Amino acid sequence: MKYLSLKNLNVRLRNQLGFALVLFSFITNVTAQRLMVSDNHRFLVNEDNQPFFWLADTAWELFHRCDSTEITNYLNKRASQGFNVVQAVALAELDGLNTPNTNGDRPLLDNNPEKPNAKYFDYVDWVIVEAKKRGIYIALLPTWGDKLFTNNWGVGPEVFNQKNAQSFGKWIGSRFKAHDNVIWVIGGDRNPRDNSEDVDVWNQMAEGILSNYENQDDVLLTFHPQPKQAGGSSTWFHDEKWLDFNMHQTGHCANQGTYLHIEHDYNLKPTKPVLDGEPLYEDHPNCFNAKELGHSVARDIRRIMYWNVFAGAFGQSYGCHAVWQMYDLDKKGVNQPLRPWKEALDLPMANQVKHLKNLMLSRPFLSRIPDQEMIIDAQEANNDYTSATRDIDGTYAMIYFPQGRDVPISLENLQGQSFNTWWYDTRTGNSFMGKELTLKEEIQITPPTSGLGNDWVLVIDAVKFNYPKPGVSLYD
Repeated sequence: MKYLSLKNLNVRLRNQLGFALVLFSFITNVTAQRLMVSDNHRFLVNEDNQPFFWLADTAWELFHRCDSTEITNYLNKRASQGFNVVQAVALAELDGLNTPNTNGDRPLLDNNPEKPNAKYFDYVDWVIVEAKKRGIYIALLPTWGDKLFTNNWGVGPEVFNQKNAQSFGKWIGSRFKAHDNVIWVIGGDRNPRDNSEDVDVWNQMAEGILSNYENQDDVLLTFHPQPKQAGGSSTWFHDEKWLDFNMHQTGHCANQGTYLHIEHDYNLKPTKPVLDGEPLYEDHPNCFNAKELGHSVARDIRRIMYWNVFAGAFGQSYGCHAVWQMYDLDKKGVNQPLRPWKEALDLPMANQVKHLKNLMLSRPFLSRIPDQEMIIDAQEANNDYTSATRDIDGTYAMIYFPQGRDVPISLENLQGQSFNTWWYDTRTGNSFMGKELTLKEEIQITPPTSGLGNDWVLVIDAVKFNYPKPGVSLYD
């Protein structure tokens, strides 16, 4: 088992008592729980075997570009929006070695990985502590990948090799070993090159981190890749003992079948949990081509996230294009950010993504499997691709309709002869009851509305199980 401790967030309290009281409860009232890979190797759970739905925000430049007040405000905001993981990088992408942080400190003395600057990492330490107060894990990347090798957009310099990668991993693992809210993410937007030593360098860094733990089950590690046609982290590291779950980056286009990446890893052996650690960012130029394709909007992000989770992911990362780079008007933006990062914290999807987590935790989570056999007609891999997930025992199912088209479905894999239905609004988290269904060979389903941005989830419950309204947690 792999585990960490986690503060148990109270979704109902957040909704009912408001922002200030929730922050108080995060800091004073929440007990710690360990987090581990589930017995079926599909999910993460706490020590009470309750599921943990990974809901991460991408804040790669958090340690590098933000002062203490900005970090406190950022963590308060993301905690209030339901996020429980923040993804950030120690040796940051945007000239992270040579441009100091807001305190004037650089991470390495003389850009030497064997000479870390204690003052810089004391600040990282402080951020991790503040995150824990709010029930948030830090998914910590020791370094961005351009510090291992550059390409046409990396600024480097290249400072890691097989020898110092292990020693740096050992040092940084020791430096943050005491924090039980750190999840280690090796890599950083760079895939190992063919016929190179890159795979070994990353393995050495992971082994360096693990060398600090007497029991290697006391820590979780994964790898953050660039987009790849099929496997992400699994391409190089699936069989490595240090890799606890697979991570993908599915790219920054709105019209691609991201669920195919999840399906690929879901079917690998040995079984390991999988998720999309970097989907299309909100407010990002679609396919890096804003002139012809515009910037992404909430409906693009929702479609990707529901596809991924219904395909078998154990959670989902979110990202906003201005927030990951902590863009402000006094900085040079990367790929045309539309607004300063503090304004972007309240973009629509940042407030809607919690509805996905709430929905999934309102039904038995650890027995959930993907089941596209429920969708009877043949489908094209386009933006109208309808996806299905259900309980392995057939007590419930969920069907995601990206644009509200009519779809024939089968209930043959569900229990019983009659079923209650709910329509769940992905935009608001509200739901209302639909028609009762009875078991028959084919059932035509018509969502409440149709068209671009009219995405809905149909929740189908076997009558005898009397599940709560969708979005109301089974695990509080």
